[in-house]
Amino acid sequence: MIKPTVLIVDDERQMRTMLKLHLRNKYEWIEASNGREAIDKMKENDVSIVLLDIMMPELDGMEACKKMKEMRPDVPIILLTALNDTSQKVEGLNIGADDYIVKPFEPEELIARMKVQLRHFSHTKEKTTNQQVNFAEWSIDPQARSVKVKGNELKYSPKEFDLLYLLASHPNRVYTREQLLDMIWGMDEIVDIRTVDSHVRYVRDKLKKAGLPYQPIQTIWGVGYKFITEDSNEVK
Repeated sequence: MIKPTVLIVDDERQMRTMLKLHLRNKYEWIEASNGREAIDKMKENDVSIVLLDIMMPELDGMEACKKMKEMRPDVPIILLTALNDTSQKVEGLNIGADDYIVKPFEPEELIARMKVQLRHFSHTKEKTTNQQVNFAEWSIDPQARSVKVKGNELKYSPKEFDLLYLLASHPNRVYTREQLLDMIWGMDEIVDIRTVDSHVRYVRDKLKKAGLPYQPIQTIWGVGYKFITEDSNEVK
């Protein structure tokens, strides 16, 4: 059985050594001591999951996370933070991180969180068709991770794109906020439920500003959201 490859990114050698010690039986690993080196290692290796320290020299974990998610949105990233700072955690999740854990932590908890993320991303890959979704005036291309309205490309964060593509791939299906948290973020218990609402708002605003003549994402009050096509009788 092929072991998943973990990219361990931390400027402290002692932390990298400790992580390698606990992961050695079930995972392959590569390591980097800063964000720039981590990006290079991701380009050169088939990485399954990233453990990423936030406080690092040269390129910090936040910027590294953003760049790595642009390169490989299919690879889960778990932030390692020494600060139990809610605003920092929310910032990390909003730029594309899939989970976080506060130092010091129990190795068993980290491994459990890694398993959840690997299972979630494996499940998502199996369920995703990766087929382009086309409408009268706009399209979503999952291969290029591109959204175009009237020929103009929109800028979406990794999570915003995943949210829009999931909904658009299943028109008229109602998703609860909890389902969206689980399918897009993976660890619903550590992400505020309002994160879904704020991401839906960003997606809607960008479509509206691009000139889309209708709003495809409808709110189902007390439940969640669903995607409708332009010719739906429910368009208001």
